[in-house]
Amino acid sequence: MMLGGVHDLRGNHSSGEIASLARFAIQEHNNKENKVLEFKKIVKAREQVVGGTMHHLTLQASEGGKSKNFEAKVWVKPWMNFKQLQEFKESSS
Repeated sequence: MMLGGVHDLRGNHSSGEIASLARFAIQEHNNKENKVLEFKKIVKAREQVVGGTMHHLTLQASEGGKSKNFEAKVWVKPWMNFKQLQEFKESSS
């Protein structure tokens, strides 16, 4: 693993912690954009060590009954009780 490089998350990327981060990303996006996305599942999870951890998530959510994939970046610094949505967009793939 290279410090600062983005790498695939080892182990179960459907773990409670990763699902919780995906739900957090959707909730923050919904609040900011006045949307009503509902979390379905994690498609892919990667992480990057950057003064904490930047979680790069590809997730599936439904909007008006239609499932779509989204990409989210969530920055976490557990020692500071810090969690922030950095980016949220519809996946091009």
